[in-house]
Amino acid sequence: MHISDQDYFRSCIARERHLAQLLGHQHIEECYESAGTLWAGNQALPQWTRDWRACGPLMTEHGIGVSYEHGPGPGGLARIGSTTVHLADHPTRDRAVMYGVVKELIFLLEHGKLAKPLLAA
Repeated sequence: MHISDQDYFRSCIARERHLAQLLGHQHIEECYESAGTLWAGNQALPQWTRDWRACGPLMTEHGIGVSYEHGPGPGGLARIGSTTVHLADHPTRDRAVMYGVVKELIFLLEHGKLAKPLLAA
């Protein structure tokens, strides 16, 4: 899978937005002048697929582990719960794993395997 940088960036934003909605953030706006940065009220949503400072707490809070395997094609695979990520499909190994963590959490929340947190009003 080779997609443009812009399409990859959009897919990351879409995953982050979807996860935010599953975590209970209902009022999310995409600010045009912020090049895809998503906001909840006036607070920036974490860049879970793009920043370890945001992704790391997701992993520890939900006990998400990562294992690596040599697989078909270059780069190998990362297994994150039931999610398999082909490392070569992403700009870097780090980005691949962060993307996979978000994808796995979305899966777990959508299939009722994690309780959806209640956000303070």
